[in-house]
Amino acid sequence: MDNNNNNNNNKSNIFQNIKDKIIDLDKFVFLTGAGISKESGIPTFRGPEGLWRKYDPMTLASISGFYEDPKLVWEFYKYRQELVYNCSPNPGHVSIADFEKIKESSYVLTQNIDGLHEKAGSNNIIELHGNILKVECTVCKFKDKIKEKIEEPLPPICKICKNTLRPSVILFGEPLNQEVWEKAEQISNNCDVMFIVGTSLNVGPVNQLPLYAKRNGAILIEVNPEPTVFTEIMDYYVQGSATEVLPQLLGIV
Repeated sequence: MDNNNNNNNNKSNIFQNIKDKIIDLDKFVFLTGAGISKESGIPTFRGPEGLWRKYDPMTLASISGFYEDPKLVWEFYKYRQELVYNCSPNPGHVSIADFEKIKESSYVLTQNIDGLHEKAGSNNIIELHGNILKVECTVCKFKDKIKEKIEEPLPPICKICKNTLRPSVILFGEPLNQEVWEKAEQISNNCDVMFIVGTSLNVGPVNQLPLYAKRNGAILIEVNPEPTVFTEIMDYYVQGSATEVLPQLLGIV
């Protein structure tokens, strides 16, 4: 019991210290990863997914795999889209969206492709890896949002040019969209505070964004259940899940 009280007191002290540091600042960035969506029931990419376990994920989610067998890749993404479509934002997503109403210069830079930040009400979102609930043409500039189920037969066909549509996500073997990446760099370089939430920062080049922010004097605040390789450069580390920490932390600012 004493340990619990001590932990609660320590968190309260950290929250107060963070509030004192950031209360008068304006430009906030939330860099989010899979951890924030895990508690909404979003299945992890490499988790047990029934019949998909017999396939190599690098084939099912790679650009080379898509062009080799677009029907198979689309069957995989249709399965994932239907799972994601039925998931709802959790208190972590909602806290960020509510915070944006107070600090209107806030941005979300997310590695997630589930669209839950948008569902929660955030407006200033940079989807670094795309959005699984959107499609785009492999030839022309046609883009669209999907409904609950992608239309059969697979692969779907563009309404404009009649070529194959693809999921609007970054597949293995593809670089990030240059325009999206440059915007993320700009936002990171100019922010006052960056929250790093639910990401291990193991994947580049996204793991460079906190370094850009740090280099330009931003305060870095990490919210993760376990420390990461970048924890030592953070100004504050709050141990815990996004759903546990963010409603408390953002609610006091």
